[in-house]
Amino acid sequence: GLCCIGSAKGTGMVGEAATGVLSETPEHFTKCMILQALPGTQGLYGLAAGFFGLFTLGFFSGAPATLSVADGMAVLFACVPIMLGGLLSAIAQGRVAAGSINILAKKPDDWSKGMVLCITVEFYAILSLLATILMVMMYNF
Repeated sequence: GLCCIGSAKGTGMVGEAATGVLSETPEHFTKCMILQALPGTQGLYGLAAGFFGLFTLGFFSGAPATLSVADGMAVLFACVPIMLGGLLSAIAQGRVAAGSINILAKKPDDWSKGMVLCITVEFYAILSLLATILMVMMYNF
């Protein structure tokens, strides 16, 4: 859920920035859409981490695991990296992507430079997802 909140905020910021560019140069729609989609990936990472957690807890086998409070807390804390990493990186990436819309507006041929800057932020969301997946998969019931 936190990843989706961050993605909604990030994609919203980019969408707001893109409307000004598109009102003057609608031919840049595809490039604006690519920049807007980048902060949305963290929501997908949160969904993937959620599926890993549910799989580990046995929700897809038909017999969910019986958990102690300590077990439940362990799974919760294993998800903290993607919860916080996804939330914060989506917002940060949205800011970078919104700034990249300015590059697109002023120098359309250099818009990919802004995309590279956005991908740098994406790397840390991927690390957060990896940390969560590794911790969840290491837990045995």
